[in-house]
Amino acid sequence: MRFRIFMCILCITTTSIILSSVYAASSTPSLVTKINSAFNKIQGYLEKIATPITGVCIASGILVRKLSFGDERKMIIGKRIIINSVVGYAAIRLLDVIIKFIETVAK
Repeated sequence: MRFRIFMCILCITTTSIILSSVYAASSTPSLVTKINSAFNKIQGYLEKIATPITGVCIASGILVRKLSFGDERKMIIGKRIIINSVVGYAAIRLLDVIIKFIETVAK
């Protein structure tokens, strides 16, 4: 639980740093345009990183399940690893929906 809270705080901090550093010296575009552009850049980086990480997590979850040798606790851990990696990847892919929503607000 503490790790998830830490990761949320880290993501919010990173996003605010990226927004401030990317647009500090630019001309004065609207706030929505700034946010949209920042989300596009963040989405690009996350997709490049998340795809291989998700593959590794799914593979490790499958290995944990296969090497559990009938231990029910390890089977559950392997299943959780697989489900959490798929849910995390889906959340990153859904960032595209948020970006399209921001684009419609900007128009």
